[in-house]
Formats: sequence, structure tokens, C-alpha cells
Amino acid sequence: YQIKLRSYFCIKLFVKSKVIFVASYKIMISEKQAVFTKWRVPKTMQWLVQVFLIYLLIFTAFRVATVFFFKPANISFGELGPSFWLGLKYDLRWISFTLFPIGIASLFPRLSPFYNNATRKFWSLYLGIITLLVLFFYGADFGQFAYVNARLNADALLFAEDPQESLKMVWQSYPVLWILLGVAGALLMLNWLFKRSHLAIEGGNSAVHKFSFRKRWHLLGLLLMCWFMYGFFTSRPLRFDRAFILNDAFKSNLALNPLQNFFTTLRFRKPDQKTNARKYYGVIKSFLQISPTNALNNVNRYSRIGMPASRALEGQPNVVLVICESFSMYKSSMSGNALNATPYFKQLCSKGIFFERCFSPSFGTARGVFATLTGIPDVQLSRFATRNPETVKQRSIINSFEGYAKNYFIGGRSQFNNTGELLRNIKGIKIFEEGSYTSPSAGVWGISDRDLFLEANKVMAKETKPFFTIIQTADNHRPYSIANADSQYNKRIISPEELKQNGFESEIEFNAFAHTDYALKAFMDAASKEKYFNNTIFVFVGDHGVEGNALAVYPKVWTEQRLSEVHVPLLFYAPTLLPASVHKEVVSQIDVLPTIAGLMQQPYTNTTLGRNLLDTSLRSNAAFIIQHAQGWIGVVSEQYFYRKNLRIQKEELLSTTENEIALTVTQQDSIKKKMSTLTSAIYETSKWMLLHNKD
Repeated sequence: YQIKLRSYFCIKLFVKSKVIFVASYKIMISEKQAVFTKWRVPKTMQWLVQVFLIYLLIFTAFRVATVFFFKPANISFGELGPSFWLGLKYDLRWISFTLFPIGIASLFPRLSPFYNNATRKFWSLYLGIITLLVLFFYGADFGQFAYVNARLNADALLFAEDPQESLKMVWQSYPVLWILLGVAGALLMLNWLFKRSHLAIEGGNSAVHKFSFRKRWHLLGLLLMCWFMYGFFTSRPLRFDRAFILNDAFKSNLALNPLQNFFTTLRFRKPDQKTNARKYYGVIKSFLQISPTNALNNVNRYSRIGMPASRALEGQPNVVLVICESFSMYKSSMSGNALNATPYFKQLCSKGIFFERCFSPSFGTARGVFATLTGIPDVQLSRFATRNPETVKQRSIINSFEGYAKNYFIGGRSQFNNTGELLRNIKGIKIFEEGSYTSPSAGVWGISDRDLFLEANKVMAKETKPFFTIIQTADNHRPYSIANADSQYNKRIISPEELKQNGFESEIEFNAFAHTDYALKAFMDAASKEKYFNNTIFVFVGDHGVEGNALAVYPKVWTEQRLSEVHVPLLFYAPTLLPASVHKEVVSQIDVLPTIAGLMQQPYTNTTLGRNLLDTSLRSNAAFIIQHAQGWIGVVSEQYFYRKNLRIQKEELLSTTENEIALTVTQQDSIKKKMSTLTSAIYETSKWMLLHNKD
């Protein structure tokens, strides 16, 4: 909704400024043309100067629009001067990269855009393609900024790796035709300007003999573009990381050019082979409580054997692990949200072991599923670990469940985000996906969650041996079409003011979230009638949350530092097997499998960062958080959220229980030092584990 609204205002602003832009351009042309003719500047260079200025106006306009729509309230306009100055340097660099081929080719007269009609058309086509790419990159950049408050980066390629679902989701979620119409209009206007400029230069120089043009201006222009490409008024080449000397996330992102950011972050798509895990082994050893008695060997120093605890269950209970799409804690009834979107799930929580402060290590379904099934945070910066051949092969605790049938259910395709390849690490797993069901497809994400649960229930009811089932939902995701399509679901009508106050962007988003509760109830009602029900542990966890206004239920750190997008419910539900309890300690999504394994009467091998949350000997609690696009890493503890940036020299310590932190500077420094060390330890160890957690 926000992206649509901002897109509307952008188009409106663009249309209103068109007349001013064209009028200013005409004045610029008339003033410059006489000077160029007098100095006998080559026609190609005259044209390049004018095209250069047009591009510069476009780039600057987008940067101004970024300030207009996304500037934090605590930053004044006067503070943004350095960002605009550095941004100008980036823009000059990329415009020079774009126009340099025309300049260098025109050293040969037959390749000049003014040589004949064929060369003019060729270079016009070149500029048209480049301009389309520029508009595409800046449009995508605006969407990225609206979504994660960061410039467009190589993460965007993740959508290209799943074109089928990505295109369907975009088509069903956004006004694609209007967006394409706007882009087409902008492209036509700019091409008109380029052609008009070409004709004006051709006409203005008709009286000048072709041998009267001075080539030295051509060479000077090329040298100037080389200077811009190196870095305007810089002693060293202008690189991506120069923006981070501004030491503020918004100021740095404002300075960056989307093209610069995208092409630079391509190198982050490969896993970082360098790690300081050895340096932090002592910290991790203490955090995981690795002792000589439970360490397996020296090949993997993080390996330990989990033995059955006193509360381990007799026999071999079934396990049903439900990974719920975008299950934000602050939007749920369990948080005290006034809209009460999940009353049934709240009822389940009162009868199970409920962890109300569970955190996903990061935002994104692929990363959340990876963390849940492996016990390792996906800390790879610009590519999902599931998408990387070097990191998708991981050892899983689920393989310790010997004698179990293993099933995975998803309404759509398991290959979305390459999840299917990750699942193949689980020996003997049977994958049920789109095409495996009798229920009809309900949209881009396959069959509805309600139908998915009922289809899974039918399969589990027929199992003749213990089973470990994973069910991954998808309805609570754009385009939110299921809640409208399900005739049995009663939609609620809520005013925009109530929705906004309680963290929802729109009525359709609320009903999609509430529909999850409806689907879960349908599932549990059906399962309760089956024989397997009383001997089954149901585990529910969100794959991630959703950023938004959580001020109605939590302190401001949840909203301002986006903790809301990684805060999810975690419930272990088995009324006949587990006593109910509510846990307020901080836990992580990576702890899910070790905790399940700890409930069984069998030993298991743990080689990851996950811990058994029901182990009463645990001495400290913390959850690691990484915000990939912005470069933040940190940990949440019982009282504080600490984070630091990988790209700028900045760290923050905030209270998770109050709006302000009531500590002296000395006390804050002491806590920061401790939490910073733990943050680095988990981050560096995770990088090592991504490449070495193998069978």
C-alpha cells in the first residue's frame, strides 16, 4: 500500500514537473548553443554535454524524491549537504560510464552520431536502452527503499532466480500496467529531448564547415569523463564504501547511486571465505556450553551430543513443524494487539509451551526457513544461503530422528528460493508440492493454507510409523488474495485509523493475517479427530515478521530499529504430552530443532548454534539479528538490543523494555563491549558454519 501511494505521488510530481523541466531545457539549449558554435566545439561533444545535463537532472530529481519520501524525522535538511555532494560524484561517474562509449567511438568520424542517419539511429537506440535501464533501476530502488530502507542491491537478483512466482506476485500485488505506462511516458519524453537536442545542434552548426571544429574539445571532454569515472575531486578511486564515511545509514544510502550500489554488491553474492571464528571460539564455547565431556571431536569443535533430559518423552512422538508466513508477533493477539487477529492461536498458546520473545535472525522467508532447518543464521549478505551451492548443503538434526517418516508440505513449488535443495539434506524426506494435491490452486502460492493443512492431515493420518512433518504456509504474503477468495472465511471491516494504530497497512493485509488463524483452527480441528493427534508435538514458528508500527504494544525500538520484522511467536503444543508454560526469555528461531530433539528419548548430534531451550542449565539468553541490506548485526538480550554496522563506524544500545535507556555512560559502554563481542562471535562463527557444517 505504501509503495502504491508513494508511486502515485511520484507520478503526479513527475507530470507536474514535466513542463518546468522542458522549459528549463529549452532555455539551457538556447544559451549554450551560441557559446558552443563560437568556440567550434565538435557536434558530438555539444550533444554529449546536453545529454549529460539531462541525465544529471534525472539523477538529482530521484535523490531529492528519496529525501522527500524517506528522510527520518531526526535528520534536518541542512545535514544532507555532504550526501548530495558525494551523490553528485557518484552520479557524474555513472553518467560518464554511460556516455563514454559515444565519445570514444566518435573519435572516428564514421561512428559519430552526426555522420549519417544510420549512426544517429544507432546511438539513439543505445541511449533509449540505457535510459530504460536507468528508469528501471531507479524505480526498483524506490521500491527497495520503501520496503527495507536501503538502496537497491544485488538481492534484487533473487527475484530473477524464481521468475515464475516473482512475476505472478508482482502482477497480482501492484498496478503493473500503470507503472509500465509511467515508465513508457518518461522514456518517450526523454527520447524526445535527446532527439530535439540532436536536431538543434545539427541545425545550429549548419553554417560551420565540418573541418572547422576543434578536436581538442573532443579530447578534453573525454579526459573530463575519465576524471569523473575515477572520482571528481578525490585522491583515490571513488568506490562504494566511500559513502559510509558519512556514518549514518540514511545519509550513506542517500549518497549512493543505485547503479553503484547494485553492481558493487554483486561481489557479496559469494560466501565470505574469511572468518575470525577461531578468535571467538572461547565466547561461543561459553555461550553454547560446550564441554570436553560432550564435544565429539576436533574436526568440528562446535559438535556436541545432546542426551535425553529428565522431561524427555516416552516412545517416539510425532512432530509437526509449522513454519508460518510473515507471522508477526506484534500483529497477533498474544501481544495484546487490540484488533485480536489470532484469537485461536492465542488459545493454543495458553495450553502449550509458549515463547513470547522469539526472534528470527533475519527478514525473508528463505533465510527464516534456512535458520529453522539448519540452526545457523544466514549471514551471507547478498544471496540466500539456499541459493548458493557452497552453503545449501547442510547437516540437519532431523536426520537424528531414526525410524521416522519425513514429509514436507508447501502449497506452491518447493523450488521457490531453492528450498527443495535444502530439504534434500534430510534423508528420505518426501516432498509434497503444487501438483501433489487434489485441491485447486488459489493463486501464485499454490493451494490455500487451509487446503494445505487438510491435505497434510490426510497424509499423516495414514502414516504407519512415527513421522516428522514440516508444513510451510504462504497465504499471509502479497498479493493477499486467499482471504478474499475463501468463501468460508468471514472478513472483517476495520477503519483505516484502527488498522494504522495497530500496525496494519490495509484491510486486506489484516484479513490475510487473520486468515492464518482461521486456517490453523481448521487444521487443528481436523487433526484432533485423528489417532496421531494425542501422540504429536505441534511446533509453530513464524518464518519472519513484518516491519511496521508496533508502538501500540511495544517500546519504540520495535518500530524504529525494525525489531518487529524479526519478532515471531514460538509455540510447542502437545496438551497430553507437555505441561503448559509461558517463557519470557529471549530465544531464537535457530533453537527450534535442538529443542524438539531434546524432547525425545534418543541422543542427537548438534553441530550448529542452536540450543535446547528447555535445558534448565542454560546460563544466558540472546538472539542474533542481521539486517542484510542495511549492514546491521546485533543481539537481543532480556533488556537490551545492541547492534553495530558492518559498513560504518556506528553502534547502538537500546532498551527493549522501555523507550529510554536508564544507564550511565560507563554502564552502557560495559554492556556494549560485552554484547559487541557476542555479536561478532555469532556472526563470524555463522560464516564458518555456512561452509563447514557438513555430514
